[in-house]
Amino acid sequence: MTLIIDTRTEPDRALAHACETLEAGLPVAIPTETVYGLAADATNPDAIGRIYEMKGRPRFNPLICHVADFAMAEQHVSFDPISRQLADAFWPGPLTLILPLKSGSSVHSLASAGLDTLGVRMPDGFSRAVIARFGRPLAAPSANTSGKISPTSATHVEADLGDRLALILDAGPADIGLESTIVKVEGDNIRLLRPGGLDVADIEKLTGRTVLRAETAGAAIEAPGMLASHYAPGAAVRLDATDVRAGEALIRFGGKPLPGEDKAALVLDLSLSGDLREAAANLFAYMKQADASKASTIAFGSIPHEGLGEAILDRLERAAAPRE
Repeated sequence: MTLIIDTRTEPDRALAHACETLEAGLPVAIPTETVYGLAADATNPDAIGRIYEMKGRPRFNPLICHVADFAMAEQHVSFDPISRQLADAFWPGPLTLILPLKSGSSVHSLASAGLDTLGVRMPDGFSRAVIARFGRPLAAPSANTSGKISPTSATHVEADLGDRLALILDAGPADIGLESTIVKVEGDNIRLLRPGGLDVADIEKLTGRTVLRAETAGAAIEAPGMLASHYAPGAAVRLDATDVRAGEALIRFGGKPLPGEDKAALVLDLSLSGDLREAAANLFAYMKQADASKASTIAFGSIPHEGLGEAILDRLERAAAPRE
């Protein structure tokens, strides 16, 4: 039976049970400000293997390692000046940096998928306290079956992985609701590998550099979230819908009704006021709700491309991609 502990009412008990479970080499579902993560000791190959097995995740798809502070990060990766500038500004927070692994790092190669780089993030909230108490980095992809919709609450995790997990830490709904933005600095260039919860415009404003968009189709996997098909519900996904077909579930944006809504199985609006942050926070929960309606197709209305809209559209395009 899965143990669920509310971190808001029992923080000490949550920390103690989390560290005990992690020391035993078992994954723990932890809350972060982005989505809920499936965390395990990044230095223990058996523990990392359990993440891949539990998720059904391809082992060529690397994991992000989460750290409690800069001292922990610097034990395992090397910072160039631009990456350090980004980390100073945006950590803790929804930014993952792809950095060169140090030769003496104890992070196991299973976590990096054998690459000579490692994705590193300092999360905000209770998960950071868990990492600090545990004393080692935690490898933590999203706590869901690989390729499916990411979880933004403990309830989502329990519904998907509950029968395979020993412990879920519950801190309520995730604040951001999208995975972290992933970038890699190459010389004087900053390359975007995955848009996410940090607006790329904030990176460009800080550094005075244009962030280059990577062409990920057919590219080598350097970071999580680069697979063509990902974040997918059971239903088919139709994007940029201008009308609603009978029996479809509709997820729209900005309070703009579409023709045929009266025949929809369900109608949800990511943000009636057109707020992209609100839309991002609602995205995965609404996708799960629409999928639960048993509609064969989920239709999405148009989403602006600017700001966090870029990350939302990235998730929707991967959700709509052909599936194996």
